[in-house]
Amino acid sequence: MTPELVVQLARRSFEATLLLAAPLLIASLIVGLIISVFQAVTSINEATLAFAPKIIAVMVAMIIFFPWMMSYMGDFTREIYSFIATMRR
Repeated sequence: MTPELVVQLARRSFEATLLLAAPLLIASLIVGLIISVFQAVTSINEATLAFAPKIIAVMVAMIIFFPWMMSYMGDFTREIYSFIATMRR
């Protein structure tokens, strides 16, 4: 196993992690920004107010993006297994 192969494998793993986490993080970010603007406008300084909407937004995003995430993860897993098979030869 050459260092280039290790770097390529690590790069693909980080790329997959970022792509799979992005929809959930973006949904949480958008809801957090909306809640922050709402709190600033109404002068409500409750720290726990943002938790429930963020959790609900992440759950909804998970339901919406789950088929794509599973498809991407399945393709990535097959790619890694084929990579391991070629590496052994």
